[in-house]
Amino acid sequence: MHESPRGRRARRPFEPQVAATWSERMAQVRSAFGNIPGAFCLVWEADRRSTVIMAVVTLIAALLPAAQAWVGALIVDSVVDSFTARVDPLIGLEHALPYLGLELGLLLIGAVASQMRTFYEHVLNARLGHTINTRIIRKALALDLQYFEDASFYDKLQNARREADFRALGIVNGSYSVIQNMLTLLSFAALLLAFSPLITLVLFGATIPSFVAQSRYSNLYFRLLTWRAPEFRRMNYLEHVLTVDSSVKEVKLFNLGEPLLQRYSDTFWQFFREDVSLARRRSMMSVGWGVLASLSYYGAYAWIVFVTIAGSITLGGMTLYLTLFRQSQSTFQNLFSNVARLYEHGLFMDNLFTFLNLQPQMTQAAQPVTVPARLQRGLEFRHVSFRYPGRDDWALRNINLTITPGEKLALVGPNGAGKTTLIKLLTRLYDPTEGQILLDGVDLRDYDLNELRRRIGVIFQDFVRYQLTARENIGFGQIDYLDDAQRVAEAAQRGGADDVVAVLPAGIETMLGRWFENGFELSGGQWQKIALSRAFMRDGEVLVLDEPTAALDAEREYEIFQRFRELTAGKIAVLISHRFSTVRMADRIAVIEGGCITEIGSHDDLVQRGGTYARLFEMQASGYR
Repeated sequence: MHESPRGRRARRPFEPQVAATWSERMAQVRSAFGNIPGAFCLVWEADRRSTVIMAVVTLIAALLPAAQAWVGALIVDSVVDSFTARVDPLIGLEHALPYLGLELGLLLIGAVASQMRTFYEHVLNARLGHTINTRIIRKALALDLQYFEDASFYDKLQNARREADFRALGIVNGSYSVIQNMLTLLSFAALLLAFSPLITLVLFGATIPSFVAQSRYSNLYFRLLTWRAPEFRRMNYLEHVLTVDSSVKEVKLFNLGEPLLQRYSDTFWQFFREDVSLARRRSMMSVGWGVLASLSYYGAYAWIVFVTIAGSITLGGMTLYLTLFRQSQSTFQNLFSNVARLYEHGLFMDNLFTFLNLQPQMTQAAQPVTVPARLQRGLEFRHVSFRYPGRDDWALRNINLTITPGEKLALVGPNGAGKTTLIKLLTRLYDPTEGQILLDGVDLRDYDLNELRRRIGVIFQDFVRYQLTARENIGFGQIDYLDDAQRVAEAAQRGGADDVVAVLPAGIETMLGRWFENGFELSGGQWQKIALSRAFMRDGEVLVLDEPTAALDAEREYEIFQRFRELTAGKIAVLISHRFSTVRMADRIAVIEGGCITEIGSHDDLVQRGGTYARLFEMQASGYR
């Protein structure tokens, strides 16, 4: 990939093409409109009451225009009859009053229906946004780790989250509007066709070209926003880097603010120019076809004036048909416009449904085996090899390793050798590409996944610093016991976080981090004690510690490992560390190089062999002499 002069990936221009063939176009149309039932299901799930009320209001609103036009004609004819008969004005008004009252009633019904629709649309929009976001998050929770290590997944997530609630509600509103328009047109047609089928055809036909063109631009807009997903994510990332506490120190010290803000602005202005270009073409097209529709309307206008003067219809009839001409054409335009918007909304909803249809790739046992309460045989890696999805190189190759119950195993080796990958397989974040991992002689894939993970305590090197209370930061290690004060306190003591909690302003209930009010920021070592305590919340048979003391001072590290065997008594403990003062306390040490175990044994055994471990140990020890 070539770099632009500023060191960034050169952005390819957007190519405004539509489907190449008729069949492809029709497939796209079927896909877009095929999302309408799914959108209705989401809206129905969000708020059934509001959905039903909006449907009823739509039916009422659909019948009002024809009724109002008909009553208007009755009023005009009543006035003309009174004028022609030269009756007393009060008597003439008395004749017209029932029609005026009826029109007022229709007007009030329309106003109430409009306000009800606005209110329930607001309610539905809020609940629908929550429903869709919950569905997206729940789907993300169900997916495997491999999705989150794939950049294309974040593009799908970006496309799914963008405007999903707005588009789903747009489909419901659009569908209701289409139904309303069609019912209104049917009521108009009953009156217009009786007058002149030809005029009706001209009025309605003049709006079709605009509909076709609008649909084309809806497709272009959808393709444009979908294609932009990586750049949208990059903009969000730059905004995050420039505005959060974790990066603000480097941004200020390295003067990164303006350069990164310029990147952000460059992307925005590129998007802006593309949007304006597309909107300009769409507007010019709309003006052109709008002129055609106006010409057809005034042609019909001239015709109705002619037949009125000729005496074929009454003045009230002329008023009725002029109203119908004007409203029927605008209703027909609205119908096609709503169908075009439905098409556009359907295209965008396809992104959401595509994301929601993603499926976990890890197999789940149909009849899972119960995880044993106490291990008898331990863990066994049997001819395990693994490569990450989409990669050709092996991250691990032919790993054979047995860890007996209660044994402490340390993993050492250079960065990228495969140590953390082995831990990901052990915790079933991934499954082996080849071979098996057995727990008490049973393949990990035969256990219930959630139960298996509940029995394994883990702290990764890149542990999460939750911007929540200290109690929650520790208690999340076993969420079922979050409110068990004694268990949280014991975990804090075992992980060394008890001295951190002791100095917090509100003790265990102190908010950690700076994101929220009254938050208390911890040092790196203090955060690591919190994370280590989180791992000790688990009452499992396996404890996995990835660089558990990297940020601790030497004194605290020494204290923890003096009690290491006591803290992990009866448990399998797997350690990853670059500190040989840590790993030498393990029963055995495995050296991983290039995805393979090249050495394994106790500290004394490996030093005597004079291999990689001995060389690395000597290098580190020499730094303290």
